[in-house]
Amino acid sequence: MELSIIPAVVTVLFFLVTLFFFSTARNRRNSSYGGNGQGSLPPGPPGLPLVGNIFQLGFNPHRSLAVFSKTYGPIMSLKLGRSTAVVISSPEAAKEALKTHDHVMSARTFNDPIRAFDHHKHSVVWIPASARWRFLKKIIVQNLLSPQNLDGIQSIRIRKVEELLSLVNTFCERGEAIDMARASFITSFNIISNALFSVDLATYNSNSSSFEFHETVVHLMEICGKPNAGDFFRFLRFLDLQGSRKESTLCIEKLFRVFQEFIDDRVAKRLSQTGASSNDMLDALLDIKQQNQEEITINDMKHLFLDLFVAGTDTNSSTMEWAMTELLRNPEKMVRAQSEIRQVIGENGVVQESDISKLSYLLAIVKETLRLHPPAPLIPRKSESDVQIFGFFVPKNSQVLVNVWAMGRDSNVWENPMKFEPERFLLREIDVRGKDFELLPFGSGRRMCPGISMSLKTTPMVLASLLYSFDWKLQDGIVPGNMDMSEVFGLTLHKAKPLCIVPIKKPTSSS
Repeated sequence: MELSIIPAVVTVLFFLVTLFFFSTARNRRNSSYGGNGQGSLPPGPPGLPLVGNIFQLGFNPHRSLAVFSKTYGPIMSLKLGRSTAVVISSPEAAKEALKTHDHVMSARTFNDPIRAFDHHKHSVVWIPASARWRFLKKIIVQNLLSPQNLDGIQSIRIRKVEELLSLVNTFCERGEAIDMARASFITSFNIISNALFSVDLATYNSNSSSFEFHETVVHLMEICGKPNAGDFFRFLRFLDLQGSRKESTLCIEKLFRVFQEFIDDRVAKRLSQTGASSNDMLDALLDIKQQNQEEITINDMKHLFLDLFVAGTDTNSSTMEWAMTELLRNPEKMVRAQSEIRQVIGENGVVQESDISKLSYLLAIVKETLRLHPPAPLIPRKSESDVQIFGFFVPKNSQVLVNVWAMGRDSNVWENPMKFEPERFLLREIDVRGKDFELLPFGSGRRMCPGISMSLKTTPMVLASLLYSFDWKLQDGIVPGNMDMSEVFGLTLHKAKPLCIVPIKKPTSSS
């Protein structure tokens, strides 16, 4: 038994010695920054030998970094193992990084699970801003996210909202609480799946065969959002110490298998010329492939579909859940929102997308939700060359994180930042499209989220429909002041405990 532990002890000793060697070498390099004529690294909290500040980040790094920024300023540096990280926490510094130096900061850092199936080499989300990246982004915009295409799939969005309302009505008639996180996720998920494949791929029924697909996407997002040892020490990646790469591989393999089935089925139909054209994203990609097989492959398509599902679902549904949570915590805000919506729509109407622009308070609620609960609390970038920001030296290959969550709660930027006050956006013209750096829920610059237009069509429409058609109450025993507001950090920031609430039929004028 004693002999059996010798290999483990040797491995640990080798690991520690190697860490010490690399850490010492890195510290020697870092000590030279101040004398190279380019300035010094930003200030930051002292860390432990070898590991630096890794253990100070905790399970909610956006919060830990926000606390550090109060001591070390709006631009600070940390050591995460062998890596240098620069954290930006003010609109002014964010503007300099994402606008002034956008050409240098257009690459992205990513966690090790993203490397499964070489996704980091094919993904429009993660590859560097190159000719290939521009080509893939152009495909997405032209065939899914252009104004014309978004108008073309308006009927899909309307149909999925109607199905959501029908589901909510079922719970209303039974007097039961509905899991708002799951219901809104499935709505967003099926909008995407219909735009891509002309089918629903998720259902609220956990016994459905599509439920596994839905759960796989959710699990993949959780895995890819969690840092691991391979992110901080590259020489440890091959060990996959936490098993996250293996889990990610299994998830992506399942999803690719489903994508391949859709692709094979569609190719067979096109060859036999049976069935009408679906006029969806899959058809558009197959047309491009048919015209020039070198431009896009079947493998490229599967990676593109993976990007669209991951980026286009949880971001919308988490915003929906947080908006409903904040409205239930602030009943007077919900009453004002419902009053506005019901006045604009009328007694027995249906919310249309054309109505949304008239609902100024509802749009203010969406902005306020994105301020307090941005879907992506940290915008990840990477410096592709040495650069100076606010007079501080940011070395090449540094991880750069813009703490959007911290900026949204900064008392120097917002009055009463911890309060949910949609009214602030009725008095202050601030957009969410990346030009006003106080509010960057979708990022900014060339790497900002291309799906912003779809999100800004879907989220207000779903929220307005739910508030128009139903009143809402918390489950028995829960009062607004005691609602669980804890978060789970991942690729997106969502509630740790799903919001389950009871829908009530809205009162009519005659009642």
